[in-house]
Amino acid sequence: MVNHPSTALMTDQYELTMVRAALKSGIAHRTSVFELFARRLPPGRRYGVVAGVGRALEAIADFRFLEPELDFLEQAGITDPQTTEFLADYKFSGSIWGYGEGDLYFPGSPILVVQGTFAEAVVLETVLLSIYNYDSAVASAASRMTLMAEDRPCIEMGSRRTHEQAAVAAARAAYIAGFASTSNMEAGRKYGIPTSGTAAHAFTLLHDNEEDAFRSQVDTLGEDTTLLVDTFDIEEAVRAAVRITNGRLGAVRIDSGDLTATARDVRALLDELGAAKTRIIVTSDLDEWQLAALSGAPVNGYGVGTSLVTGSGAPTCSMVYKLVARSESNDPGAHLIPVAKKSMLKATVGGRKYAARRRDFKGIAEAELIGVSGTPMGGAHDRPLLRDLVIDGEIVGTEPLAVARARHEHARGELPRDGYKMSRGEPVIPTLYLDASGAVIPTPYAG
Repeated sequence: MVNHPSTALMTDQYELTMVRAALKSGIAHRTSVFELFARRLPPGRRYGVVAGVGRALEAIADFRFLEPELDFLEQAGITDPQTTEFLADYKFSGSIWGYGEGDLYFPGSPILVVQGTFAEAVVLETVLLSIYNYDSAVASAASRMTLMAEDRPCIEMGSRRTHEQAAVAAARAAYIAGFASTSNMEAGRKYGIPTSGTAAHAFTLLHDNEEDAFRSQVDTLGEDTTLLVDTFDIEEAVRAAVRITNGRLGAVRIDSGDLTATARDVRALLDELGAAKTRIIVTSDLDEWQLAALSGAPVNGYGVGTSLVTGSGAPTCSMVYKLVARSESNDPGAHLIPVAKKSMLKATVGGRKYAARRRDFKGIAEAELIGVSGTPMGGAHDRPLLRDLVIDGEIVGTEPLAVARARHEHARGELPRDGYKMSRGEPVIPTLYLDASGAVIPTPYAG
């Protein structure tokens, strides 16, 4: 029995019908290797960020077919007695390797390698893809935003712009990619992410005038609070805010208009009124390009919502989960043979992969190396990318968010200078596939 709701039906029907057919034909228990990867980055992006690893491990732990799930599948006619019996005893007993959460990925990167029986591994496809595709999309957008924000903190505040559960996942992914805090209380409770938030325009409108609203907020939250100053007249609001706190106000927030010009006017006014230490926070549908444009403005922090939780134009990473190797028979020790699709524009590269990031002597990334020989590879300056996540059914890859956050900062620091550009371009480093001799081989989606 599990302590959390089952994740087993977060799947697609065809996974279960494949298991049913494979059980009937007797090949369901052949050892198989699946890989989760993206054939390409979103158009114009130079790198992607891996996120969702911790959530995926939680989902695998809770992937059990309990009585309610089995009853539904039987009543819907999706399973027969043989399949129901198999699912009732389901527990993933294979092994999984993957990129560390917060690391970067490129076209073809084997972000996740799943090895087990066909029946055990195939049913994980949808839940793994749904987690990795969304979380990595948010983390990739967040990384670009924090890159443009430089040392100015970013607040994640997109909960009201997405599904309520996605909002929690988005806050987690954004934190991994460098966001300082979130407005989402559940993300704070569940993942220990710092939370922040003070008041909206409704609080000001609740009072007879702006000054009464400000006094109420300061009396409750203290002088270090952030006052929203653009409900009516910004200049009058700033003067009232400074007067109420004797120039000791923590911050003001601007949520509308020409943010650059307004921030400059507000900074000048604050300084003139003796509130030189009062910070300026700006919000209002920000994205990475607007953050870049605000780099020269006297702004101390940003609040980002809609663009972040929708991946800033790339709401999915288009990752796929493909069978790349299988055993020749049901014998657990049987030799694994590569398998690959040859479909037009959807061809895959067969064989289990190993991955390393080639770096120069200064630690700057030069290429994504994917070995298809079945043998781990890497040179003196190469950084191995796959880590143990599940070994023989035991989850071993759980780690604190702080580790993923630090990993992201380090991995992004390895990028060549072109990786920091917001202009559209190709992936900042090429993906190179190597055979057993170390020679580069052509692939459908390298580079």
